[in-house]
Amino acid sequence: MGRKFFVGGNWKCNGTVEEVKKIVTVLNEAEVPSEDIVEVVVSPPFVFLPLVKSLLRSDFQVAAQNCWIRKGGAFTGEISAEMLVNLGIPWVILGHSERRSLLAESNEFVGDKVAYALSQGLKVIACVGETLEQRESGSTMAVVAAQTKAIAEKVSSWDNIVLAYEPVWAIGTGKVATPAQAQEVSLGCY
Repeated sequence: MGRKFFVGGNWKCNGTVEEVKKIVTVLNEAEVPSEDIVEVVVSPPFVFLPLVKSLLRSDFQVAAQNCWIRKGGAFTGEISAEMLVNLGIPWVILGHSERRSLLAESNEFVGDKVAYALSQGLKVIACVGETLEQRESGSTMAVVAAQTKAIAEKVSSWDNIVLAYEPVWAIGTGKVATPAQAQEVSLGCY
């Protein structure tokens, strides 16, 4: 079945250095199984990546929350894969539901971003998931399959990709996807 991953989320966009240090302290004190069983990857906002990387225990890794689709250029505010590699950040999260919905990142755009990040040596946590409306209409499998297919069409190997099922309807709503729902999507689409 492979290793299990824990990806820490929900970092404040407007957090302070002191708040970040407190979060890292809690993480560093956590008891987790060995790296051959569980890989822990945390993803703070970009401005805190070097700080978190320097303070985080060595068996935990750091991921950026996003990166741009191609090399450099005049893309103000975007972070390139090359920048992340230069900072020693091994992971990047791509396809997050907020970027898909708020910034209209299409499945194909996410697929291109995944392929480019991989080409630059990053490992990718690729988010897939459906909205409440899509779940209630019975289209969960079709939505997640389309998201996954758009990535599959752009990559030749899945060795450095982790698919993260992210049911959009459960984010910030108080609703929680059950393990059975996650397993259903996992078995139905992959």
